[in-house]
Amino acid sequence: MIPWFKRVEKGIITPTEEKKETPDGLWYKCPDCKTVTSMAEHRKNLNTCVKCNYHDRIGSEEYFAILFDGNQFAELDAGMSSADPLHFVDTKPYPNRTKTTQQKTGLKDAVRTAHGKINGQELVIACMDFAYIGGSMGSVVGEKIARAIDYARKNRLPFLMISKSGGARMMEAGYSLMQMAKTSAKLALLAEEKLPYISLLTDPTTGGVTASYAMLGDFNIAEPGALIGFAGPRVIKETIGKDLPKDFQSSEFVLEHGFLDFIVDRKELKQKLSDLLKMVLPAQADQPAAPKPQKTVAKAS
Repeated sequence: MIPWFKRVEKGIITPTEEKKETPDGLWYKCPDCKTVTSMAEHRKNLNTCVKCNYHDRIGSEEYFAILFDGNQFAELDAGMSSADPLHFVDTKPYPNRTKTTQQKTGLKDAVRTAHGKINGQELVIACMDFAYIGGSMGSVVGEKIARAIDYARKNRLPFLMISKSGGARMMEAGYSLMQMAKTSAKLALLAEEKLPYISLLTDPTTGGVTASYAMLGDFNIAEPGALIGFAGPRVIKETIGKDLPKDFQSSEFVLEHGFLDFIVDRKELKQKLSDLLKMVLPAQADQPAAPKPQKTVAKAS
């Protein structure tokens, strides 16, 4: 009798050397409901679960592609990178960590800023990237946000901040904490000129970012299920020695307690922002056209 693994009558025998491995990255498994779907379908659904609507973390590349018309925008201060004023060393020197992270992520730091149009309306966006050292706020993050606010003030444009951060960057210590005051002061100037500031909080928004610019919006909005708070739930529970309420520090909990204006699904984000801007801004046709910086055109990969 011929062993089953040598039978060829059905024409299905494949030599080992010709077998191919299944490529990585073809499937996505929702961390919440465990539903498995193809990565292509997951991306088509804007990186939200097709079954339970869990909002997966995405970065500036994806947000810019979602929001800017035709994914056309002019990036501001694209080449800015952190120095090492404190000569900080933990498991490795800070400059080495910066270089490694830049090579791995293709990012210069934890925020990107850009000017473009959303449904024809001009807007300045600053978007944080959690992939870069946990979206930590350092001197470059504060400086780029401050410059983006100045650009919005100069050109009479609304400003959108998309936060996603673990808090201040420990490798820059006091320099990181100074960014809280700097960005807050710049936002006060924006408010004085009656230009709208919309703050979008995504998962997670914590630490010094929550304690400064993330919660200072004229409109504070959030994605569903985002973790929003200062210290994490585990730290708070250990500090007070009590169990925390259900869904504590979720965007739904924060909305219920009056710290958010509304929660917006990512698939509706562009239209909701556009509608909000139309309500609070005069027709941009009546405004002088903003000068365009040298174009940096990005296309979604």
